[in-house]
Amino acid sequence: MVNRIKELISLLNKAAEAYYQKDTEIMSNQEYDRLYDELEHLEKESGIILANSPTQRVGYTVLSNLQKVKHDSPILSLDKTKEPQKLKSFLGGEKGILSWKLDGLTIVLTYENGTLQQAITRGNGEIGEDVTHNARVFANLPLQISFKGSLVLRGEGVISYTEFHRINEGAQEEEKYKNPRNLCSGTVRQLNSEIAAKRRVQFFAFTLVSAEGRLLSDSKAENLKWLAGLGFDVVDHKIVTAETVEQEVEWFRAYVKKNDIASDGLVLTFDSIDYSENLGSTAKFPKDSIAFKWADEMAETTLREIEWNTSRTGLMNPIAIFDPVELEGSRVSRASVHNVSILRELKLGIGDSIKVYKANMIIPQIAENLTCSDSAEIPKECFVCGGETQIKKQRDGEALYCTNPECSAQRIQRLTHFVSRDAMNMEGFSEETIKKFLEMGFIQQYPDIFCLEKYEGQIKKMEGFGEKSYSNLIKSIEKAKQVELPNFIYALGIDQVGLRNAKLLCSKYHYDLDKIIHASEDELIGIDGFGTVIAHSIHHYFGEEEHKTLLNCALKYLKIKVPVEIKTEGSLVQGLTFVVTGDLERFSNRKALSEAIELLGGKVTGSVTKKTNYLINNDVFSASSKNEKAKQLGIPIISENDFILQFKIMPDESKNI
Repeated sequence: MVNRIKELISLLNKAAEAYYQKDTEIMSNQEYDRLYDELEHLEKESGIILANSPTQRVGYTVLSNLQKVKHDSPILSLDKTKEPQKLKSFLGGEKGILSWKLDGLTIVLTYENGTLQQAITRGNGEIGEDVTHNARVFANLPLQISFKGSLVLRGEGVISYTEFHRINEGAQEEEKYKNPRNLCSGTVRQLNSEIAAKRRVQFFAFTLVSAEGRLLSDSKAENLKWLAGLGFDVVDHKIVTAETVEQEVEWFRAYVKKNDIASDGLVLTFDSIDYSENLGSTAKFPKDSIAFKWADEMAETTLREIEWNTSRTGLMNPIAIFDPVELEGSRVSRASVHNVSILRELKLGIGDSIKVYKANMIIPQIAENLTCSDSAEIPKECFVCGGETQIKKQRDGEALYCTNPECSAQRIQRLTHFVSRDAMNMEGFSEETIKKFLEMGFIQQYPDIFCLEKYEGQIKKMEGFGEKSYSNLIKSIEKAKQVELPNFIYALGIDQVGLRNAKLLCSKYHYDLDKIIHASEDELIGIDGFGTVIAHSIHHYFGEEEHKTLLNCALKYLKIKVPVEIKTEGSLVQGLTFVVTGDLERFSNRKALSEAIELLGGKVTGSVTKKTNYLINNDVFSASSKNEKAKQLGIPIISENDFILQFKIMPDESKNI
């Protein structure tokens, strides 16, 4: 029994480390809950509880470069149940609040004098991370409120399914996130607040902790209503009693599939604050609240096939194909296995009996393999082209790749990426259209797209095409011939080079493509944010003769738009690091000022550190967290006008940025 306890602790701690520290998953939520329940049972039965048991810790240790902050009071996790009847007995004769258990990142906000002062992640429940710089750009968070006393509230940072799919569509296969929760966690903990702004993180309040100088209602629901009146979005909730709670659970269950925000269950808490405080808490759980986890609808079926889909980078994703089953009101026959590591972890084999469910009642997953034959073969050849495969390490385990660059599946995906919105932005090109053009021999490589006019007659006769469709396609291609350099480099599909890295690369070499092509690996490693992997990938790509040939061919048709260049020679900001915050007057926005600094050879970061040379804030005397941090470190705080005068940036120059 002791050995099994140790084994379970090891498995669960590895899963928690992946989930909390690396924003990845090595087992499903359902599998984690099953193992956790087994461990808890064995601990009660044996009376043995080890110090590193997950049943004795609230969360996982925070590891990041963000500033650590100790919470004024611990944020405990919740006891859980999957039985609606238990919610009824939990309430007794008291009134409660039933709300979504949002699947994101818990954040504690502090407002002072009506202004957002600080945002701290839950972390391990006692110590969190300061993410104030990112909270300021949350899509729906008020930066100013009418209440001027000290206000503390808790809520969940989330990214919607809509945003999740949009972001993943524009990402390389290796960079794609498995679910909105992982994406949100990684986004909120980024050092650069621009990323959080672009990914439209939302915040939903679920608890009012304190409001200095205001007589709080004893009703938590009334306090949530008050927060809503201040401009906060609050979590959807319903007032329940023992007589109505099961009925309301069913309402949430029916609505969860329509909800654009991921939820892994519900939370039930007593409405009365006095009653809640009198109950106290255990070492791990508060006694006034309980989590209700969806009892996942399970179906047992037989694994019939493992399909491997090849992406533009050659990454081959395994898809489990099984006998169709009914789950949560729909017929399911496929589930992603994600990568080779998870395939091996599940010990899959054709003919195995498996249990499947829908994570958050939406995404099909394999919960358990009852047979564990472990007989699935990792293909040595790509099913599309027959090319040799190779297993490579990724951030969340091992993955399989097709090594043949001429693989037709990769070619389709590469061309689809080339014409995509953040790349060449050619409207009218779908993956299906590209596939047809390849089959007809109209295009083979990306420069061929610029010569499609010679196939005018044949294209117009194709199904789904006509005079108007053809004309719109050609206009889109003509428009795309004037392209900004970062978008073009991103369109090339260089491994590890997303649009952000493309911009950093162009900025470093002052938008000189020739210098980028001939940059050495050592030079590339010196770019802030780049490492050996990215540097090698860029250098290797431009070192390939085939890539050079295609590039030179494409450049005959293109006019690369380059931003107004500001010479950095003799620049007073060259080599200096700035942080820009607050509203601006002379520059159109913070991005414009940041780009001006970068074009002059300076660097802009999202948070104030010892390496910061200047903080630019028009409200020099504000009590913001950035100002306070700058004062602590002795870093000068200057206004926008101070910056223009001190570093000799003329206003007319700034307007051209």
